[in-house]
Amino acid sequence: MSGSSMPPAAPPPPTPGGERELVAREVLAFKLGEEEYGIDIQSVQELRGYEAVTRIANAPPYLMGVVNLRGIIVPIMDLRVKFGIGAPRYDQFTVVVIVNVASRTVGMVVDGVSDVITLTAEQLRPPPELGAMVATGYLVGMGVLDDRMLILVDVARLVCNGDVAAMEKMAA
Repeated sequence: MSGSSMPPAAPPPPTPGGERELVAREVLAFKLGEEEYGIDIQSVQELRGYEAVTRIANAPPYLMGVVNLRGIIVPIMDLRVKFGIGAPRYDQFTVVVIVNVASRTVGMVVDGVSDVITLTAEQLRPPPELGAMVATGYLVGMGVLDDRMLILVDVARLVCNGDVAAMEKMAA
């Protein structure tokens, strides 16, 4: 994943209307259930197989626990549970994507990782308007590639929430 030909991509700045400008980006594509998602490759530290976690009492259901990653205590969240996609399953294809955002390291459990994709500005669409009943705060847009559609997720919004910070304090 290092050796990328693109410079590090910061989140696009908000435009005067408040929405984010859609610019070309490299994303790591992964599966959750039947859907394909993507996160900015610049936030990915490493990929690991799923391993048992140390559970933390009173954590939200999607925060599974913590693991010791080379001396760093890393909270692990299951994105299938976080996004309400159904019961989690852990098998030989399950992957933990270790991300590093805003000096915070977090593992995200996904059903599988497919590839790294470069999306051009023409392949990016704004997130759909789904109304107040559907939480879309983590979405930054949609990537359209021929017959594939990726739901693009803002890792910083997932990782920098109060639940993850509280779990880090409990584990320390």
